[in-house]
Amino acid sequence: MNAWDGISEFVAVTERKSFTAAAKQLGISVAQVSRQITALEEKLGVQLFYRTTRKVSATEAGQVYYQHCRQLLDGLQDAERAIGTLTQVPRGKLKLTAPTTYGETVIAPLVNDFVARYPELEVQCRFTNQKLDLVLEGYDMAIRLGRLDGTTGSLMSQQLSTRRLYACASPAYLSKRGEPHSLSELARHNCLVGTLDYWRFEEDGRERTIRIHGSIHANSGQALLDAALKGIGIVQLPDYYVDPWIASGDLIPVLSKFQPTDEGIWALYPTNRHLSPKIRMLVEHLGRYLG
Repeated sequence: MNAWDGISEFVAVTERKSFTAAAKQLGISVAQVSRQITALEEKLGVQLFYRTTRKVSATEAGQVYYQHCRQLLDGLQDAERAIGTLTQVPRGKLKLTAPTTYGETVIAPLVNDFVARYPELEVQCRFTNQKLDLVLEGYDMAIRLGRLDGTTGSLMSQQLSTRRLYACASPAYLSKRGEPHSLSELARHNCLVGTLDYWRFEEDGRERTIRIHGSIHANSGQALLDAALKGIGIVQLPDYYVDPWIASGDLIPVLSKFQPTDEGIWALYPTNRHLSPKIRMLVEHLGRYLG
């Protein structure tokens, strides 16, 4: 057994807390992971994990060993990236996550164009509205919308573009219920509710949040958009949902004088990725087209 045997498997099991999840991450069998961990424990003469039918957790020795092994793997990745910068050609694997709708409709086509230009690059995209832990789950980049909060930790960020929120409704709804001209008038309107039960506006230079109520609640912007187009109520959605419908006249912006300040669209990536050509050049590519 050479010095590196079992290290990747050990780190993966420690971080995923599962032999099965580690095997899936590494693209090998669970049996192979188990054999490598057993051989590593025999080599070191210590038990690295507590194993039950439901849970795998690192022993005290395992936790100490993990800290050193994680640094070793990070150093190896840094070395590989340093070599990669010499060629300045995006190649290898790139793991990216983005919000579902924005990822599918905006980010995916741009990523596909990038891969078509650099065929030595292999991109794995996961579109989800969950904020994934980039470091823990091995992601190279995340696209985030809106305000960045304290959960970004030590990640580096670069603003790619902005998004604008619109409150809007169909002509049919407005002809039936009238157009609101003040924020207080929203209380008598059917407001289509998303994952949050309030909307953001600005009044006299200050942000205001207005609690809303309506006949439809959905965690899908597409579902709310469909309801608005069918005249059911007023919706507040980002521009990439409603721009075509506003342009066609199927939706009409309301309360425009209370429009909130545009929010950022960001690329986030771990600090040790910033020198990698595939990350740097993809960020530049996205910023060029989104900006």
